[in-house]
Amino acid sequence: MKLAVIDHEGKQTLGIWTSGGIVNMAKAAEVYGNGGTSLLGEMMDVIREGEAAVEALRSLLAQLPPQPDRSVLISEEELSFGPCVPAPQKIICVGLNYRRHAEETNSPIPEYPILFNKFNNSLTGHQASVAVPGVTAKLDYEAELAIVIGRRAKNVSRDEALDYVFGYTAVNDLSARDLQLRTQQWLLGKSCDGFCPIGPYLVTADEIGDPNRLAIQSIVNGEIRQDSNTSDMIFACDEIVSYISRHMTLEPGDVILTGTPEGVVLGLPAERQVYLKPGDEVSICIEKIGTLTNRFVAEA
Repeated sequence: MKLAVIDHEGKQTLGIWTSGGIVNMAKAAEVYGNGGTSLLGEMMDVIREGEAAVEALRSLLAQLPPQPDRSVLISEEELSFGPCVPAPQKIICVGLNYRRHAEETNSPIPEYPILFNKFNNSLTGHQASVAVPGVTAKLDYEAELAIVIGRRAKNVSRDEALDYVFGYTAVNDLSARDLQLRTQQWLLGKSCDGFCPIGPYLVTADEIGDPNRLAIQSIVNGEIRQDSNTSDMIFACDEIVSYISRHMTLEPGDVILTGTPEGVVLGLPAERQVYLKPGDEVSICIEKIGTLTNRFVAEA
């Protein structure tokens, strides 16, 4: 199932992708009834309830008429999207987690996952405009697969780690390289407002299968810049979840960014480095998940 957070009458609510368009679940409940479930408006509630919520939503979808009311089934082009995980407790990021990305930046292959974090102020959605902060001259894109935790996880083994995953989504781990590398701590360059576009869809784990067998790309102004596969990860998704869970408790809705492949601006020779600027458009494309697109604007 592909879940989204969409705008409905000025409020963010749950949407579900179908081949005919996005089902506005709040409107569907209003028009056709809620089928006895309250899990129709809040993405975080669905994540916390897990498989039971997904099954309830599938049942409700099956009960909709073949041609639902136009206010219920809406085309993607007519919608505004919010962050598909709107209120994670934690946003944990893994740095230098693709072999060829480590090589292009002349960095040693890490012995352990390199962890840092973003904050909720960095979250934004598909098609949202992202302001280029005046404090940076080196804004870079990073296509990343994100893991969304579905069950509380503490000290879980690698073998069972993916059982704790609700689903996966696409993220652009925007990075102000001049701020990131100003000190030994990366956080400042990673956590400006809007620096974590996420979505458009949160895809349940059953539809993804092996998360380390997915094509991943970034496209800047129509030009493919990153073109790789999640199989190039140094630390696979199950290893990442297990490793983090041994150091902190993961909660439902926590988001883990799993690193970016080669092809970022930072990895290019200095004479070819052209960083993002107002007017640019970046799309992150991940197999089985979809395309996350954002346009960059000048800071107000």
